[in-house]
Amino acid sequence: MLVLAIVTTWACGGTAAASQLHDQPSAAGRSPRNASYDIDVRLDHARRTLTGRERIRWRNISARPTSELQFHLYWNAWRNADSTWLRERRLGGNTTTPRADAWGSTNVTSIHVRRGGLPAPPHDDLTSLVHFIAPDDGNAADRTVMAVPLPSPVAPEETIEIDVEWTATIPRPFARTGYIGDYYFFGQWFPKVGVLEDAGWNTHQFHSGTEFFSDYGVYDVRITVPRGFVVGASGKAIDVGDGADGATVHHYRGEDIHDFAWTTSPRFVERTRMFEHPTLPRVQMRLLLQPEHAGQEARHFAATAAALRYYGEWYGPYPYDAVTIVDPAFQSASGGMEYPTLFTAGTRWLAPTDVATPEAVTIHEAGHQFWYGVVGSNEFEHAWMDEGINEFSEARADEVALAPNFLVRRYFGGFIPWVFRDIRVSRQMNEGLANYRIDAEADAQATASFRYWPSTGASITYYKTALWLHTLEKTLGWPTLQKAMAAYFERWKFRHPAPADFFQAVSDGAGRDMTPFFDQVYRGSNAFDYGVQELITSGIGTGRFRTTVVVRRYGEAVFPIDIVTTFEDGSRKTERWDGVDRRRIYVYEGASRARAAQVDPERLLMLDVNYTNNSRTLQPRAATAATKWSLTWMGWLQDVLLTYVSLV
Repeated sequence: MLVLAIVTTWACGGTAAASQLHDQPSAAGRSPRNASYDIDVRLDHARRTLTGRERIRWRNISARPTSELQFHLYWNAWRNADSTWLRERRLGGNTTTPRADAWGSTNVTSIHVRRGGLPAPPHDDLTSLVHFIAPDDGNAADRTVMAVPLPSPVAPEETIEIDVEWTATIPRPFARTGYIGDYYFFGQWFPKVGVLEDAGWNTHQFHSGTEFFSDYGVYDVRITVPRGFVVGASGKAIDVGDGADGATVHHYRGEDIHDFAWTTSPRFVERTRMFEHPTLPRVQMRLLLQPEHAGQEARHFAATAAALRYYGEWYGPYPYDAVTIVDPAFQSASGGMEYPTLFTAGTRWLAPTDVATPEAVTIHEAGHQFWYGVVGSNEFEHAWMDEGINEFSEARADEVALAPNFLVRRYFGGFIPWVFRDIRVSRQMNEGLANYRIDAEADAQATASFRYWPSTGASITYYKTALWLHTLEKTLGWPTLQKAMAAYFERWKFRHPAPADFFQAVSDGAGRDMTPFFDQVYRGSNAFDYGVQELITSGIGTGRFRTTVVVRRYGEAVFPIDIVTTFEDGSRKTERWDGVDRRRIYVYEGASRARAAQVDPERLLMLDVNYTNNSRTLQPRAATAATKWSLTWMGWLQDVLLTYVSLV
C-alpha cells in the first residue's frame, strides 16, 4: 500500500522536532490507521500545565460524508462542578468537593484543516467556529465534546490533516490522571478525534462510569520534560535529546494503537526484562518502579509475563514488541488502568507473599492489552466487551498463575496487612459473585454502559460478564469456549466489534444458536436463583418410602439445571429441568429414605445469587462448620486485641 509521509518542524514551548507520519497502513500495518497523530507537548512543572501542538491525519472510513469534526476534550470534565462526569459521580454517592488546586481543563487555541497536504487557506482556519455539544444528556455546562463545522464535507475514504494547538491545566488526581508532587500521569490528555461510523459521529461525553473509544493509527510523540525526569509512554522510545531551557525531549512512536498515555517523575527506578516463550513473540517489559517498592520487581514482571503467556496461548499473541509497567506514586489515584502498550499496576509498601498484590491488578491491566488494546471495543456503550471479558480472563489466569493465593485484610488505616492463610481466594471471589449478588437487577447489560447507574455499573460490566462466561465455560467446556474466543480475537483484532459479533463467535464455536442464553444474561436484568423448596420422605408400607422433591425458580431468569436426589442406600436420581416453570415436583417410591436433594450440584450456573437454598438434607450434620468458624473468629479477635494492647 501507499505510504504518504510528511515532514513537519514545529516549535512547542521552544522545542523543535521533525517527524514522519503515515496515513495509510504500510505493508506491515495491521490496523486501518485512519486516525494518526503527530504531537509535540511540553510539561511546565512549575505551573502544572501542558502546552501542545498536534497534527492529526484523519481518513473518513465510514460510508457517509461528514460536514463537521468532533473531538474529545476529556480534561474539561474537571473544569467545573456541573460537568456530566462530576454530576454522575455525585449520583453515585461521592459528594467530596474537589480541592481548589484540583481542577483541570483543556483549551484549544487554534484549529486549522488542510487537504492534500497544502497549507491551510484562510477560510480553513476554524478556530472561531469551535463550540461544545452534549450529545448524551444536553448538559450545557459540559465541555468534554468539541464540534467544528467544515467548509466542505469530507467524503468517504478522503483524508484531511487537522492542526490543533492547545493548553491544559493539569489536575490533581482525577480518573487516574494528574499530578501529585513530582509524579505525573497523563491519560486522555490531548484533543482526540471521535469515531465516525456509518450512523454518524460516535463521540460521547466523558462519563464517570465508562471509559473510551477511538480509532487506530500511528502516534509520533515528542515529550519535553525537565531534565532528570524519567519518562514512560505508549509505543517505543525512539531517542532522547536536549531541549531548550534545560529540558529533555523524549521521542516515542506507537504503531497500530488507538490511544497514547505517558508518565514522568524524577523518582522512577527503571528495570527491564524480556518475556520469552517457545511459541509466542518476545516482548521487552519495562518497569518504572517507585523506590520504596524496591524488591518487588520480580513480582511485577512475573505477573506481566503470566498475562502475556496465558492470554497469548488462549486467544492470540501480543502483537507489539514492548510493554511498559508503571508503579504509580502513593495517593496518585492512577493505579489499575490500561492504555496501549502501557498500563499502571498498584502495590503496597508491605506486600506479603502468597497474596495477589501486586500480581492480580498487574495481570488484569496487562490483560487489557488484548481486550481493549488489540480488540478495540466501544467502552462507552459496551464496556463489558473489554472489562468483563478481561475480568473472566484474569480470574482464569489468577487461578493458574497465583496459587496459593490467600485472603488478606488491611488494618490501621489500610496499612497493616493480615493474611488469613486458612482462606484461599477462589476464582468465584475474583469474578465478583458477592458484588454481583447485590446489583444483579440494577441494569440490563444491553443498556448502553454510560447509562448504567453510576454506583452499580461495575457489577454489571465486570462481574456479571465474568460469571456468565464462566457459566459458558462449564456448560460448553473450556476447549470449545477457548476456541470461540480465539476466533473472535483473530477476527476482530485492530477493529471495532459489536456485541452481536461476540455472540456469533460463541454460537459458531458451540455449533448451535446461543441466542436464548444471551437473551437471559445480556438482554435481561433478571436474577438467577434456583433452590430446593421441599424435601419430604414418608413411609408407604413395610420397607417402602415415598420421597417428594419440590424445586423452585425463585428468580425471574431462566436456565436449565440438574436436580440430584441422594438416598440413604447411596443411590441417586438425576433429573434435567428446563427451569422455565416456577416450580417442579418429583416423586420417587423405593426401599430407601432420601438423604438430600440438590439443584445444580456441579454449580454450572455461576450467576445463581443464592447458593444457600440450593440443597436440603434430612440428616443434618453436627454444627462442625459453625463451631470451627466461631473458634477461628475468637482467635482472630484475640490476636487483634493483643496487638492493640501492645501498641497503646
